[in-house]
Amino acid sequence: MSLSFEPDPHPGRPRILFVGASESTHTHAWINLLEGEPFNVQVFGLPGTAPPDSWQVRTYVTVYDGRALDPATRKRLYPANRLARFVKWHAPRGRRVRTVQEDAKLWLARIIRRWRPHVVHTLGLEPAGELYFSARQQYGLDDIGKWVLQLRGGSDLTLPIQDPERRSVIAPVLCACDQLLADNPWNFEIVRAMGVRDEQLSRIGTVPGTGGIEIKSLADTWSGAPSSRRLIIWPKVYEGPWSKVLPAYEALKLSWERLQPCEVYMLSMNSEARTHYWTLPEHIRRGCHLNERVPREDVLNLMTRARVMLAPSLVDGVPNSMYEAMAAGALPIVSPLERIRPVVE
Repeated sequence: MSLSFEPDPHPGRPRILFVGASESTHTHAWINLLEGEPFNVQVFGLPGTAPPDSWQVRTYVTVYDGRALDPATRKRLYPANRLARFVKWHAPRGRRVRTVQEDAKLWLARIIRRWRPHVVHTLGLEPAGELYFSARQQYGLDDIGKWVLQLRGGSDLTLPIQDPERRSVIAPVLCACDQLLADNPWNFEIVRAMGVRDEQLSRIGTVPGTGGIEIKSLADTWSGAPSSRRLIIWPKVYEGPWSKVLPAYEALKLSWERLQPCEVYMLSMNSEARTHYWTLPEHIRRGCHLNERVPREDVLNLMTRARVMLAPSLVDGVPNSMYEAMAAGALPIVSPLERIRPVVE
């Protein structure tokens, strides 16, 4: 396995290693903030993730999906398709085979030891922060670089801390980082109660999950008066512990005739939500557009053409999509959660 990219584009300048879901537009947004700046940036993709070929940031890929990768911007953990389950069942009897997670940790440790980043920025507590924390402990990486741990909205903490077993796992991770970022002040209160010191908390206060939003550029590209627009943007059509899709589907059915003419753009959908989607009447589905992992630039362009941005949830921080919708002139429909209400008010 290749350990590093050579040479750094900005020799002698700070080196930042991001650890996170490398296919995520939130990951791309954070890192794109540094585009054109004299920083050496690399990304370690979480197991099972790979960015689109069009994203030219140097990335370590921990999944084999059959694509030919550009060696200038991609390093691959596995040179051939090796599924952990297949290897487990076909390993010689009595011989222990490392899992993909263990392989990824070892590779991450080797990359850090060779490249020696000044900053390791983990995008999310679980799994990014926990993966790095485990590698840091197992391979003695404490003395290399500063660790910035970014919490994701409400999902990283709100429900997990209710479980005593998960809380006991989370607390040491939080207390080990050098700086902690969050998109809402309530997360700071939660981590303080878990032993995080004030000097670990971000000095710049709360930060959007995407790192920032270009408000003026979005406002300058509005397409007509918002009241004249006929699009609904639904960025995350997810069924799970953080959000429920059936109530929103039911709302569409009840209001569809009054909304006409109208089109709904569903920008990302998980398997459970997709299963229920096919129960919608055909005349509604004809007005819906299903997408997979829409590039961030396209999402923002759609926002400037949208009348409504739909983002109901059960657990959340301050949604990035709410800020983006407000800047783009779309009406955000979000749930009245304790972390959202004060911002709106």
